[in-house]
Amino acid sequence: MLASYIDQAMKLVVYEIIEDDETYWGEIPPLQGVWACHQSLEGCRRELREVLSDWLALRLRLGLMIPAISGINLNKLTEPV
Repeated sequence: MLASYIDQAMKLVVYEIIEDDETYWGEIPPLQGVWACHQSLEGCRRELREVLSDWLALRLRLGLMIPAISGINLNKLTEPV
């Protein structure tokens, strides 16, 4: 479920080229604070996936809400069984 969430979230990435220093900026708008910047598009994509993984791990650990993406609701992972 977690891998599917990450894959779906990565489909929502918005990239920009920062022309001043020719770097790539990427963010996932529905997920506040999930962004990355790198000299190459592929590097930006890799860093963004890592940031997303860390962001999810922290929110799950702290019990903070995570927006559902493509019908995947990770908040159910923290509910007691």
